[in-house]
Amino acid sequence: MDTAPPTPARGAAAGRRTAVVTGAARGIGAAVVERLARDGWQVVAVDVCRDLPGVGYPLGTEKELQALAKRWPDAVVPVVADVRDQAALQDAVEVAHRRFGTLDAAVAAAAVMAGGRPLWQSTDEEWDALFEIGVRGVANLARAAVPRLLARREPRSGRFVALASAAAHHGLWHLAGYNAAKHAVVGLIRGLATDLRGTGVTATAVSPGSTRTPMLQASADLYDLPDTAQFAQHHLLGRLLEPQEVAAAVCWLCGEEASALTGTVVHADGGFTP
Repeated sequence: MDTAPPTPARGAAAGRRTAVVTGAARGIGAAVVERLARDGWQVVAVDVCRDLPGVGYPLGTEKELQALAKRWPDAVVPVVADVRDQAALQDAVEVAHRRFGTLDAAVAAAAVMAGGRPLWQSTDEEWDALFEIGVRGVANLARAAVPRLLARREPRSGRFVALASAAAHHGLWHLAGYNAAKHAVVGLIRGLATDLRGTGVTATAVSPGSTRTPMLQASADLYDLPDTAQFAQHHLLGRLLEPQEVAAAVCWLCGEEASALTGTVVHADGGFTP
């Protein structure tokens, strides 16, 4: 639900750009919202704000989402919605259009981690969480947002950006389901970009490496690691990434300067992928 009071549409008149971002309560999604707001964007920040079956760690909360919005009271509208619910994401896109009069970009950052055992020992509940949130959620946002992006006046531009992962390009031990879901995100983006051929609307993905977020801590817990520092060995940088570093790549793709990129992946992974 839209938790902010209605205001007149003003985005187009003021020349400000507007985005919808899912998975916004914390982690990379929250960093994207912060970066966009700091750069003058108006953002509808979407998160489910509750724990879900098949996910063995706490997810973001409504308190975190509201705190994010309060830091940017004139720029960020918090919306509690489940990316598995197509109608809920359609409503979030309409909040953006109603409140700000425009939609320029959509960022699908909602995803979860599950696994920690061989594929043949994984559960249907884990598999469903990975694909319903991390893949169907991306498709649901695209189905909601792309028609609004295509409704823009020609010559139009618009951006759809999804968070994939280094796991979309490497097999990871005991994370076959997560590997498969992130490969699916990349395939979805490539297909979407082809559907958008010649429209001025682009579709891209960002594949982060190990980023200092609650999801990375959940990954360490799956592997019984004492902390997340050991994941840094996969990076040529020799350290973990910060959410703000990944958000910088995502937000650049949302902008006009990224007009030459579509149907491709930006590897913001610290050198994990050669």
